Amino acid sequence: MGDVRRTIVDALRDVHDPCCAERGISVVDMGLIDDIHIDGDGATVDLVLTSGWCPFVVPLVDTIRARIAELDLGRATDVQVVWDRAWTSDRLSPTARQQLQFLPPPNETTGGGAAAITAPSPANPVPHTIPEVQQ
Repeated sequence: MGDVRRTIVDALRDVHDPCCAERGISVVDMGLIDDIHIDGDGATVDLVLTSGWCPFVVPLVDTIRARIAELDLGRATDVQVVWDRAWTSDRLSPTARQQLQFLPPPNETTGGGAAAITAPSPANPVPHTIPEVQQ
């Protein structure tokens, strides 16, 4: 079961988030893959969107389905959007976080006074990990 999950995750590292394709950030690094369920002869990928009004949801789901179909896993696969869970930047991998960071963390700026020193830094949050899968 773990091998199927790992195979799916590894395959989805080649699927880019449409909003970040020019930066080469995958749906895995964006933290869009919430979980992968394996039941008997089926596998379901749960997808969390960065926004509830994402205009790319249909092509993104189609691309993920097509990429998993290429694996020929011998099981039915589906992709479901999880609408009741919000995506947050905590889900970014360290690599994606670095690629998307436009400004230095507040504690690395000069002249910011006490606010810059005490503001939380986005540089060290716990990245989202897909249960039972090492990223």
